[in-house]
Amino acid sequence: MRVELTVNGAIHGVDVEPRTTLLDALRDNLGLTGAHAGCEHGVCGACTVLCDGAAVRSCLMFAVQADGIAITTIEGVTPGPGELSILQDAFCETHGMQCGYCTPAMILAAHALLTNNPAPSRGDIVDAISGNICRCTGYAQIVDAIALAAERIRGVNRPPEAGA
Repeated sequence: MRVELTVNGAIHGVDVEPRTTLLDALRDNLGLTGAHAGCEHGVCGACTVLCDGAAVRSCLMFAVQADGIAITTIEGVTPGPGELSILQDAFCETHGMQCGYCTPAMILAAHALLTNNPAPSRGDIVDAISGNICRCTGYAQIVDAIALAAERIRGVNRPPEAGA
């Protein structure tokens, strides 16, 4: 069946079987490989994408369910080709990633959090990423990265204005 998926601001007509997951449609039909297949049961969070701004498990959603929903993948959060978002830069700076398998999903979960809560507590950050498993970092650097990004987004990390 034909569905229209709005991914990272572009509309894509895609032919899928009714049983095709959103994860498989993104990876196989659209070539967007940032969402990873982990457990394929919604437990690990590696397949997280944003649907209308909310973090969702793309392995648990059928592509036909996403027809008409604004989907954002990790490929869609950068300000431009070859550039990093504030969150991505903070992950690099704090060593919030090691193997990188969970990183796109962590960044998208953090993006959803910071969109709704620009000044999260460490507890808020831990809660927001609690559905995403990382087997490498121990989470401390991930939490630090999200806290740093929140500061930067709020402008807390800006140098003083000239003449102030």
